[in-house]
Amino acid sequence: MDGELEDEAAGDPAADRVHEPLDEAALETSRGGGLKAVSVQVSQVPQDLMRKAQDYFMANSGRISNKDFMGIIDFSQHSSRPRFYIVGLRDGSVKAIRVAHGKGSDPDHDGFATVFSNTPNSNASSLGFYLTGETYIGKHGKSMRLHGLSSTNSNALSRAIVIHEATYVQEANVKQGRSFGCPAVAASEIANVISSLKGGALIYGGLANSDF
Repeated sequence: MDGELEDEAAGDPAADRVHEPLDEAALETSRGGGLKAVSVQVSQVPQDLMRKAQDYFMANSGRISNKDFMGIIDFSQHSSRPRFYIVGLRDGSVKAIRVAHGKGSDPDHDGFATVFSNTPNSNASSLGFYLTGETYIGKHGKSMRLHGLSSTNSNALSRAIVIHEATYVQEANVKQGRSFGCPAVAASEIANVISSLKGGALIYGGLANSDF
């Protein structure tokens, strides 16, 4: 069982068609509500991940529609840390928020992701570059599909790996709950995450100080 859609539809693609599209006007209005996030400097984003994301962005800018924001997730950090960086490419702003990883990536449930997989039903997070896709309202509320651009995450769409809100992601948690492989965020943050990263933005899921 992978992702938000597999959980909801038991693998039946037809069931996905009942998902409602997001109200874009309401989403834009909610953007001013403010992320419960940490404002950091670009220098505080893991610099090797930032460099890899920037290099990929420049080399593939023709396929990246949203040139205002990119996302970087440092899976080397503990899940209690704000490790999902929303980077403003126009003004250099950075918001750091908390994000869950897949339970298949954290078999000991100690808050550290140590296993990554592109295999269906692994329930694990996948490393690599993603492009954001369709936004919709599903079982877990506001959600956004992800297209895997790397060999390590090429099954993201078929595995239904999406960004969605989750009650098990909270600032006060000593470790976040685990998803079925999706980068789930707090309900208080989902509208701003989608508003910033919707429409073909680049997201990089990597490990600081490693080949990924």
